[in-house]
Amino acid sequence: MFLSDGDKAKLIIMLGDSTVGKSSLLKRYTEDMFLESINETVGVDFYVHFLEVEPGVRVKLQFWDTAGQERFRSVTRSYYRNSVGGLLVFDLTNQASFDHIKEWHAEVCDRVQPHKVVFILVGHKSDLATEGQRAVSRAEAETLAGQLGTLYVEASSKTGENVQEAFELLARRVYQGLLSGEVELREGWDGVKCSAPRALQLRASLSQPSAPPKNSKKCCG
Repeated sequence: MFLSDGDKAKLIIMLGDSTVGKSSLLKRYTEDMFLESINETVGVDFYVHFLEVEPGVRVKLQFWDTAGQERFRSVTRSYYRNSVGGLLVFDLTNQASFDHIKEWHAEVCDRVQPHKVVFILVGHKSDLATEGQRAVSRAEAETLAGQLGTLYVEASSKTGENVQEAFELLARRVYQGLLSGEVELREGWDGVKCSAPRALQLRASLSQPSAPPKNSKKCCG
């Protein structure tokens, strides 16, 4: 994610089992397209999108679309450390993909400590869920989101329902995390860098209260 056109920053990473539709979600969000058939991601794919998070502040979002297959995990894990946000995606018609979300979340948190990653939980293929193929209830998903300390959105790349909302909710949560100090800017860290003076000034004003002890910091949320 960039806070200006010229300064490098952290990335948004797509997480979840193979075939849950991570690539389809990104295709719909970045190109407003849906393909009935899409090749499985091999390793990691790269997408870019721009978003105005508030008047006068335009961010550049970098997305890494990771492969869900186990044989590619050693490749995708190398991108976790450079991630500031993540979409945890499961298939609403596939119970196993939902059951594995905690594993994806824990794996990222373990890799990025002591830094912070902001997550959004996404139940994908809501169009199929409305056709009676739902395997995971909204109540189950919202309970898990609460346990992980994140928000929950149900979306469909086929119909476009809530796709933009899911990505922009994550982007704005990351941005607010930067301003509040929840997501830290570190000198010499290959993480988030911000060259937008207004954002830096606002962040400084918001972070005036005394910070919690370092050992109380939660790595993910």
